[in-house]
Amino acid sequence: MGTEPEYEPTAHHDAGYEPETAAPVAGLFEETETRRSRRPSREKQRRRRRRTIVMLVVLVFFAGVVFGLTLFLRDLLGMNDIKDYEGAGTGSVSFTVAEGDGPLVIGNKLETADIVATSKEFVNAFQTESDGREIQPGSYEMKQQMSSSSALEALLGEQGAAVHYAAVARDLRQGEVFEILSASTGIPITEFDALAKDPQAFGLPAAAVSLEGYLHPGEYRFPLDQDANSILTEMVDGSFATLEEAGITDPAEQYRILTKASIIQAEAGEADYAKVAGAIQNRLRADNVETSGLIQSDATVTYGLGRKSYDLTPEEKADKSNPYNTYANPGLPVGPIGSPSTEAIQAAANPADVPFYYWVTVNLDTGQTEFSSTLAEHAKYVAQYQEWCGTQKPGRCG
Repeated sequence: MGTEPEYEPTAHHDAGYEPETAAPVAGLFEETETRRSRRPSREKQRRRRRRTIVMLVVLVFFAGVVFGLTLFLRDLLGMNDIKDYEGAGTGSVSFTVAEGDGPLVIGNKLETADIVATSKEFVNAFQTESDGREIQPGSYEMKQQMSSSSALEALLGEQGAAVHYAAVARDLRQGEVFEILSASTGIPITEFDALAKDPQAFGLPAAAVSLEGYLHPGEYRFPLDQDANSILTEMVDGSFATLEEAGITDPAEQYRILTKASIIQAEAGEADYAKVAGAIQNRLRADNVETSGLIQSDATVTYGLGRKSYDLTPEEKADKSNPYNTYANPGLPVGPIGSPSTEAIQAAANPADVPFYYWVTVNLDTGQTEFSSTLAEHAKYVAQYQEWCGTQKPGRCG
């Protein structure tokens, strides 16, 4: 009732009877099995992916090895070296060509000093561009990392004419300047010393006892045949020109300004030149009751003692016989105590309008300088300086 009839296999499966669909069914089964057998298993797929990844890693590693080996061989063979710089170079460097130096020796020296990239390229430039000209012995002002052609032109051209190069720093004393000039030119120091004994021959006022203060700092390139007299004249004329540019033309006033400027140069950093100049001006005023006309500069006292130091004894500060002792003698010392720069001269000629009488550099490394109007306030800054000195190596503040 409402049920499907039961299956009776004997109705269609008699012995010896093979239905017509038997063969096709068997063939379909075999085809299905064949397709399944041809399809790779998941495990085989995973193995194939692993092999592919390993091969890629090996290839990348091999490529890295080849690249590294290539760089190594390029370095070994000098293929990565800069063969020549470009342009006229930067900075400034003094270069000396000695008597007998040929292009190869000069090229090696230039390469060592990093003026040119390689001696070989410099020699090649010399062979193709010198046009029979020769490099003369002497000192030359060059630049760092010049092209070989630029370096050659500097040594052969007008700007590279053979000269004696001398760099005279600011705040140097006369004897130190003469040492530099002698080392640069080969002229004995005695010749410079002898000429300095007659400062009036160079246009200095009668009060001047030497060329101190008038040997203007800077970079000089003296022709090889320039003598001691003309060298000193050139330097003194530089100071006169700077004074005139600052509006100081009277010889006596020039001497006074140079003396002030030399103290400013020795006592202050450039950022404080004008303030120190103003403080000195306040001390020189007739109504100064704070220091009674005393400048009280350590640098002037030690100049008179023939040494460079910040360390003075009470006896040395009280010694009026030292004409440079501004602790014991009011007003300016008898003359300059070193070579002031253009900036110091301008500050001396145009001091800042400040209420200060005192100044002290509390940190010699940074140049930090503190100013004050009273001795009590100044004492606090002196203590700060002494505290800083206590952290320094012996002799740093001496």
